[in-house]
Amino acid sequence: MDSIYFNAYNTCDMEKQAEIYDADLEFYHDMGGLSKDKQGILESIEKNICGKVTRELVPGSIEVYPINGFGAVEMALHKFHNKEEPNAPSHPSKFIVIWKQTGDDWKISRVVSLH
Repeated sequence: MDSIYFNAYNTCDMEKQAEIYDADLEFYHDMGGLSKDKQGILESIEKNICGKVTRELVPGSIEVYPINGFGAVEMALHKFHNKEEPNAPSHPSKFIVIWKQTGDDWKISRVVSLH
């Protein structure tokens, strides 16, 4: 699901991103604070990320643990690349995603993004 979501993120597939985010999304960002507005998060990604930034998972860093009766927690490192500053260094940052499972459907319900 990480690769499916971030393929949509990197290609600016806003419809797919909206489909993967849970309606009850909470996004905790160490610099930006807490956002609980799914539509606002999507609009921010479209405005500030699309065509400007791509994300790369740091190989070997991903850890996924099941949460019985709910879904899973994912923790890993990733790097962001700014297309407007292609020579800028990209340093790994930590993230945590709480995935909610309903049947065969997986949704991102919580995100913690640390830089």
